[in-house]
Amino acid sequence: MRYGLVTPYVGNTYSGAALLGLANVLDHAEPGQRILVVGYGSGAGSDAFDLETTEELASFDRARGRPVQYYLDHGVEIPYAVYAKFRGKIRMAES
Repeated sequence: MRYGLVTPYVGNTYSGAALLGLANVLDHAEPGQRILVVGYGSGAGSDAFDLETTEELASFDRARGRPVQYYLDHGVEIPYAVYAKFRGKIRMAES
């Protein structure tokens, strides 16, 4: 599985996509692994980070919060119209 590729599950989070993918990769990473994080925006801006996990990762308490995979597995899909209503982009008639 490609842990860094989360857009098929949550859609395009734009500037958050690379960091959300990194969080999911780190949830599964082991000490001594290299991670390449690359983000490319529609405004032609881009960033790349070359990271290497350390032995400290082995002692990190992963129980301090839920992993990204939990949210990918337990997310609730909503129609775009409902999202747009909550964001104030459209008004839906009350029934």
